[in-house]
Amino acid sequence: WSSDVCSSDLTEIFVRVNSLGAKLRTADLALAQITAKWRGALKTFQGFQDQCAKRGFELDLGLHLKNLVAFATGQSRFLTVNTIPVAELQEGWNESVKGMEFAINFMKNNVAIDSPALLSPPFLLAALGYYGHKRDYHISSKESKRLRYWALVANAKGRYSRGSSETLLDQDLATLRDGGGVVELIERLRLQVGLLEISPDELEGRNQRSAFFKTMFMAFRAAGAKDWKSNLAIALDHSGSQHRLQFHHIFPKALLKGSYSSREADDIANLAFIGGKTNRAISDKSPADYFPALIDKSGKEAFAAQCIPIDPKLLRLDRYKDFLAERRQQIAKRLNEFLHTI
Repeated sequence: WSSDVCSSDLTEIFVRVNSLGAKLRTADLALAQITAKWRGALKTFQGFQDQCAKRGFELDLGLHLKNLVAFATGQSRFLTVNTIPVAELQEGWNESVKGMEFAINFMKNNVAIDSPALLSPPFLLAALGYYGHKRDYHISSKESKRLRYWALVANAKGRYSRGSSETLLDQDLATLRDGGGVVELIERLRLQVGLLEISPDELEGRNQRSAFFKTMFMAFRAAGAKDWKSNLAIALDHSGSQHRLQFHHIFPKALLKGSYSSREADDIANLAFIGGKTNRAISDKSPADYFPALIDKSGKEAFAAQCIPIDPKLLRLDRYKDFLAERRQQIAKRLNEFLHTI
């Protein structure tokens, strides 16, 4: 350890490392190496981290450090941190702040991803910020639309969740570093995932932990989906337990138990977004029993907004798999329309 390390910095590092018995991560080691030669760096990093949080993007400090390294070196791994001069670290940090500000602004206002909870994972912000940086933040209308499409599809398909996240991020950084643009990013994504369109088959067996589930929420929100009783638009930031958004099993798990597996019950095509009070009121009722009153109150549009079939024949327990298949078709169509929305 350098004698120049501030005691408060070291204390914070050890608090982070020892919290709940957490193992020392590469980000923590990088932070220790940076603060060993850059006095006050931790306070600077945390100050910007707080600014992002106030804008609705509370991000792990490790992501901000990865962003710093990406801007300083053109790649995201922490292996070379110890060899980077202080002046280059400081310049990289200043540029990375501009990049992150662009990325958050673009995500919130161009892509309609207004919370890191909708990202899978947030490495997408680092790539997007570096993109803006390499373009000196001069991006045409056509390019912006393509960039939005790439961001949405990369997020929906889990671009940075398929294998080593750092390796995949480094591929995209290298593409941009070598003069490539959004066309090349889209082509690299295509090589990774195959078809960029979302097929009904891709949704089968997915649950609430899937990246598709997050995109489904965004697509339904864009379509004007509302709670079936309060008529409040679905949103992640509702206050009060009765309005706080929950995912709802259209066919309750208790109803399906014994006839279908837990995996089948948790299928993405059996999930909808409603408020807590509405969810509790429905409880374990069959959709054949609770749908009619809700349709009378809120109309068929309330269900169409979330791609939910209301044909009584599909609401029977013995037709559950047919219900899932029909809804997957509708969801896939809606997601593809959403991805291409300008």
